[in-house]
Amino acid sequence: MERRHARYPFLDDARRAVGNAEFDLQSLAADERVRERASERVERALDDGTVGEPSRATRVELLSYPLARVLVSLVDEHILTRKYARAEAATAHDRLADAENRRELKSARTERLTSEELLAEFDLATDVHATSDGYRVAVGAYLPLAADMRGEEWRLVNRALSDGAVSISATDLDELLRKAIERRVAEGLPLSVPDGIADALESTVAEIRERLAELDLTREIDTVVPDRFPPCMKALLDSVQKGEHLPHHSRFAITSFLTSIGMSTDEIIDLYMVNPGFGEDITRYQTDHIRGETSPTEYSPPSCATMQSYGDCVNMDDRCETISHPMAYYEQALDDADEELSDWRDDEVDADDEAEADA
Repeated sequence: MERRHARYPFLDDARRAVGNAEFDLQSLAADERVRERASERVERALDDGTVGEPSRATRVELLSYPLARVLVSLVDEHILTRKYARAEAATAHDRLADAENRRELKSARTERLTSEELLAEFDLATDVHATSDGYRVAVGAYLPLAADMRGEEWRLVNRALSDGAVSISATDLDELLRKAIERRVAEGLPLSVPDGIADALESTVAEIRERLAELDLTREIDTVVPDRFPPCMKALLDSVQKGEHLPHHSRFAITSFLTSIGMSTDEIIDLYMVNPGFGEDITRYQTDHIRGETSPTEYSPPSCATMQSYGDCVNMDDRCETISHPMAYYEQALDDADEELSDWRDDEVDADDEAEADA
């Protein structure tokens, strides 16, 4: 194991180093030092957007990374996954800059990751070329990286484009590479974790959940735009509106999603009224329970992995390939809207007003 692998654990070389060491998750979960460092990585991501100070022990630092991904998977909250991936990417970015500043030191030279190596890591070496005032990036490589970037400046129409390449600054390239690292970290999350590992990490996961509950991190969404729903939720909403019977897991998924985007219990009850087996009291109880009004927990919608396991993941589109949670899909869809969005509930009110006026 090399110190460089511990500093940049998202690298393919680092993954291979862990694989060659033949450590299994059960032993990592039982290793107190590795477990504590993994927990610190996740909790610091919530607290300050970093993964904390690295362990002096290369082995502990490197092995804490895969275990931290296991912890994030067991908590299975999209806000945590997103913040953790961003924290790992931000930390890697800071370490890259620090190594560049200390390049004359022997220790820095052995740990240093050059921009050329990083471009090669993400198969971008042939797509990015330095110019006198920045870089040119092949449009086919630029678009996937810029897709999740916030700000009008990242839209292709606001970039200089010629001969199939986009002109960007050195700072822009840093941001795109940070996004590439973030995606690499989030890739595959949440993982499928064996029950034995989950049991061994139960107390650590509980501590992270408690820390998560203390923080007001969930973006307040109070906009209902069905056209922007992820395909899975569109399909479930369509089934509800048709009065079709939904199995419990599907009903939980769409109800928890609707509560998470700001719909009230009464509004959700109105949707379910067309169901032949509708019962207002039980529907209200179940919705309030999911919302956390009659239970100690406010439930989040299931992750994409859980939706897939129950067969509720349908009609996947291109955005589905880049996210791991229906709420992340919806947040991005709202952010990417070019036009002013109209809340579905406002449209319903307007339609009722028109009907009353005609009467």
